[in-house]
Amino acid sequence: MAKQERPMEILNKVLLRIRRYWPGLILSLILSTVYVVMTLYIPILVGNAIDCIVSAGQVDFGQMGIYLKKVALCALIAALSQWIMSELNNRMTYLISRDIRNEAFQHIQKLPLSYLDKHPQGDLVSRVVADVDTFADGLLMGFTQLFTGVMTILGTLVFMVRLQWGIALVVVCITPLSLLVANFIARRTYSMFQLQTRTRGEQTSLIDEAIGNIKVVQAFGHEEATMAQFDEINGRLSKASIRATFFSSMVNPATRFVNSLVYAGVGLTGALVAMAGGITVGNLTSFLNYANQYTKPFNEISGVVTELQNALACAGRVFEVIQEAAEAPDPEVPQCPDPLEGRVEIRDLDFSYRKDQPLMRGLNLSVRPGQRIAIVGPTGCGKTTLINLLMRFYDPDQGEIFLDGVNTQNMTRKSLRRNVGMVLQDTWLKAGTIRENIAMGRPDATEEEIIAAARQAHAHSFIRRLPQGYDTVITEAGENLSQGQKQLLCIARVMLCLPPMLFLDEATSSIDTRTEVRIQKAFHTMMEGRTSFIVAHRLSTIQEADLILVMGNGQILEQGTHQELLQRRGFYARLYQSQFAH
Repeated sequence: MAKQERPMEILNKVLLRIRRYWPGLILSLILSTVYVVMTLYIPILVGNAIDCIVSAGQVDFGQMGIYLKKVALCALIAALSQWIMSELNNRMTYLISRDIRNEAFQHIQKLPLSYLDKHPQGDLVSRVVADVDTFADGLLMGFTQLFTGVMTILGTLVFMVRLQWGIALVVVCITPLSLLVANFIARRTYSMFQLQTRTRGEQTSLIDEAIGNIKVVQAFGHEEATMAQFDEINGRLSKASIRATFFSSMVNPATRFVNSLVYAGVGLTGALVAMAGGITVGNLTSFLNYANQYTKPFNEISGVVTELQNALACAGRVFEVIQEAAEAPDPEVPQCPDPLEGRVEIRDLDFSYRKDQPLMRGLNLSVRPGQRIAIVGPTGCGKTTLINLLMRFYDPDQGEIFLDGVNTQNMTRKSLRRNVGMVLQDTWLKAGTIRENIAMGRPDATEEEIIAAARQAHAHSFIRRLPQGYDTVITEAGENLSQGQKQLLCIARVMLCLPPMLFLDEATSSIDTRTEVRIQKAFHTMMEGRTSFIVAHRLSTIQEADLILVMGNGQILEQGTHQELLQRRGFYARLYQSQFAH
């Protein structure tokens, strides 16, 4: 796992992603400056208009009217600048969050399966969706209020110094107290928001797991235990959220208290100076307006700081995923046998999912083109692992795998997998039509080819009975189909592609016996001339294999044809007899 980063390190990564939108950022800053200047010029005009009212019967209505028209014009320019600035900030915020979400999702596609095996899917979904949304909210508030707030503070200081530097000095002396209070609270709330986002990811993971496996939960009467687990996590999330929100909410009232001191100090000092004739009543009114405008951004910025703490905590979780080491890159000058014959050789292969638990040690295997290789053995002996290594879902710790004399490490994963058709025990279908699912490997396939593949897989008959036939839309993971129907569609998908090599991992485990016999015949035809690896528990399905590998503890214990292995009276013979004993 990537090391936990400090807020400033995360902020630097955010700024790097903002940099590509620098034209919009500069324009937003210019508009922010225009908005602030116009807003701050209005109190000057109002003060001048007040000075036009000398006493009863001595009001310069003409001059006062000019000032009021200028006030209206400044207000119009300020409103227009703010509207355009808000549109720009909205656009930049959601473009940046889009980029980060794309970057995270694209990187997930490149992560090794070992990472995905160790991290809950729900937590990854939470990072890419919920955390990026929270980050976007904080970033938008930062764009909208932070720039304007800082410009307002600087602008009011300039105007106050020009009006009366002595009173401005009072403001400057009290200001650091507000900053110290806000910084003190914000530094302590960051870790609280980190805990909140981690707990939210844990909760999302549990929800994803419970909903995705609701049938298992209900079948084993695990509803109450699941609810108890959810309540426990939900309780922790509630406590973390309340704690983070409570301490972060202290920023605003604390800074408001300090800002009230600033306003009171300006009012008292300004009144004394006005009584001494050092400032006009109109200018004092302007000064009080500035004091109010000067303190207001501190309240807004304190809120922004709180949101940014939350946003940076969420961004940190997303960047953790982005910074995870991707799978080993493909070679710069790849090799790929063309055409592929299907000769496979494994030399002295070592592999383990965990370094402290070795699985395969010194595995050797040689397969001729076109051979049908069956892999049998007890659960956990490494059958599926061998398929994963051949597909380069994992890379060996030691040793080499050759395909037609080329080390698979010297081939691109895409070129390797393009030449292999794979049907697993665990089916996967995407949300879409039956046609789209069958044609996943060949999107350009014709209607006739898709139907022919479905016929070979014995899926055509049940597809015809669906409401819209091949245009029937299936839900995510195909929940409106039976397990057997889903497996038939996965088989049709491979039969449409007809790759040079086939990997079948319990490909007919969910299909009735009668249909299985038919599909085995279709597989037999499809495997002619193609190197095929078949993982099976039912030994009746592999008796015609050219070579049977009997695996145990990550090793090949026996190998040979069905008859040869029976004659040896070894592990395979005992396994076979246990299945067919009466």
